[in-house]
Amino acid sequence: RMWTALLLLGLAVLLLYARRTRRRNEPPLDKGMIPWLGHALEFGKDAAKFLTRIKQKHGDIFTVRAAGQYITVLLDSNCYDAVLSDVVLLDQTSYAQVLMKRIFSLNLPNHNPESEKKRAEMHFQGTALTQLCSSMQDNLQHLVTPSEMGLKVSEWKKDGLFNFCYSLLFKTGYLTVFGTEKNNSAALAEIYEEFRQFDKLLPKLARTTVNKEEKQIASSAREKLWKWLTPTGLDRKSEHQSWLGNYVQQLQDEGVDAETQRRAMLLQLWVTQGNAGPAAFWVLGYLLTHPEALRVVREEIQGGKHHHPEERQKNTPVFDSVLSETLRLTAAALITREVKQDKKIHLSNGQEYQLRRGDRLCVFPFISPQMDPQIHQQPEMFQFDRFLNADGTEKKDFFKEGVRVKCPSVPWGTKDNLCPGRQFAISAIKELVSTILTRFDLELCDKNAKLPLVDPSRYGFGILQPAGDLEIRYRIRS
Repeated sequence: RMWTALLLLGLAVLLLYARRTRRRNEPPLDKGMIPWLGHALEFGKDAAKFLTRIKQKHGDIFTVRAAGQYITVLLDSNCYDAVLSDVVLLDQTSYAQVLMKRIFSLNLPNHNPESEKKRAEMHFQGTALTQLCSSMQDNLQHLVTPSEMGLKVSEWKKDGLFNFCYSLLFKTGYLTVFGTEKNNSAALAEIYEEFRQFDKLLPKLARTTVNKEEKQIASSAREKLWKWLTPTGLDRKSEHQSWLGNYVQQLQDEGVDAETQRRAMLLQLWVTQGNAGPAAFWVLGYLLTHPEALRVVREEIQGGKHHHPEERQKNTPVFDSVLSETLRLTAAALITREVKQDKKIHLSNGQEYQLRRGDRLCVFPFISPQMDPQIHQQPEMFQFDRFLNADGTEKKDFFKEGVRVKCPSVPWGTKDNLCPGRQFAISAIKELVSTILTRFDLELCDKNAKLPLVDPSRYGFGILQPAGDLEIRYRIRS
């Protein structure tokens, strides 16, 4: 009888919740055909395709139901900064805690992300950033020596471009930020392989759609990575100066136990190394499949190769445009906030909408501004000079319906929540691409090969990853 009563009560709550209707001044409500589940399957399968379809139906703001949760999606890019500046009523920590638990088996209830961000910013600018970039360049040069690559000079080797870029940049970043395994290429390769096993399953872990076998693979990879990433096992000779040492110190100050510290290291490994490698793949992939862009970038790199590394990266307007265009096409993070109280927001045209307490707010810059045909002509096409003016300077002015767009692309987050490590990531991507283009002969195995399609399950998780790979062959130049 008790079970029957509980079941009936549950059904009553479900029916009551399913009866949600749109209130005055709320965004258009689209609950989908399936009770409770709503649009969850379509949203998870291909968020870009789904949200583009709903945008065409309802405009720049709408609320959808997905697995019992009501999500308001905002796609008016000129009001992102103003809306997201309210960090009190729009909370970013609660959903982040949910994802940390699901993906990293990590629980940090007292963690202060604002304080962590301030510390990170300290270490990713000024002289600290210069030292970090210098260390990164040294580590990369070490990794591309013939002995480290297991190659004789002028000997051709085949690989997939994604694996080639991701492994090189992951290992470079790992040595730079975590500082261990410098002279142990076998251990480095093993850490990368385990990280890839884990990273492949990340979207499924976030959506709790892993099957039994995948759960075991993810669990095994996590366990191995936690062992390697034990804070005491990391090279911390200058830990008080390093960003990582500071992060560990913050966790200790918050009373976090040793086991949780280990788990937090894996979170930081993914945050620092999960996006640069895939971004470098897309940059090189677009260049290899667009010969004119490759020729111009090569000429620009050749022109600056006798400069000091720091200077070499500064005067590269074409390369910078290629990188901006690549990120416009592949940076696809979903910015999510929990609505803590009923709240009014204004779109850029002055229209007012009411957000409901308990809902989620999502901003998806990939759809707008990045793939908005009113801002970027033929947005799905790679145009290497899209971010260049006719005189070769950086193009900053883009318009939509006669109004200047605040940001034509949002790869590093919105104004009040920019990625603190963005300059380091840009430096690492540029260094890898220019090193490969100057130190290697690199070509497609099939001259007519096209870039692989994106894996649609990666929408929402930073830089997209390909569903396949691009076969290349390379050799170290004599």
